[in-house]
Amino acid sequence: MAITASGLYGLTLEKMFIDTAAQSIEAETHNAALLTNANTPDFTLHDFRDDVTETTGTGYTAGGINLTSTEVTLSGGTLTFDAADSAWASSTITARAALGFFDVGTAATDMLIWLSNFGADASTVSGTFTVVYAATGIWTLDFTP
Repeated sequence: MAITASGLYGLTLEKMFIDTAAQSIEAETHNAALLTNANTPDFTLHDFRDDVTETTGTGYTAGGINLTSTEVTLSGGTLTFDAADSAWASSTITARAALGFFDVGTAATDMLIWLSNFGADASTVSGTFTVVYAATGIWTLDFTP
């Protein structure tokens, strides 16, 4: 088992497109969590936070932290989602990926949105663990033919 790719979680996207998610992608109701490499993401079947294994360690709380400055833009046939970078201060943790999800209340109801694979484990020892999202956005959907 290992994280080998980044991606969007299809079941949550489907709920958004057919308007059963009851969540706005631009609302400030998203969290970012950190995952271990013990996960094998299934972008088709995984839909809630209880489908993944979060990291543990000093300065990290299950459920992650709230994303701020969320923004959705549309330009030239591409929809882009972005937010401010996520940081865990005074932490001693190791993670392989960042996970974005709608913070609905519990691990069994928090809907998964995206996973960003770091490509290797990243760690802090009594430092600030920061996930720096790409300048071009956390994720994009290109819907041009």
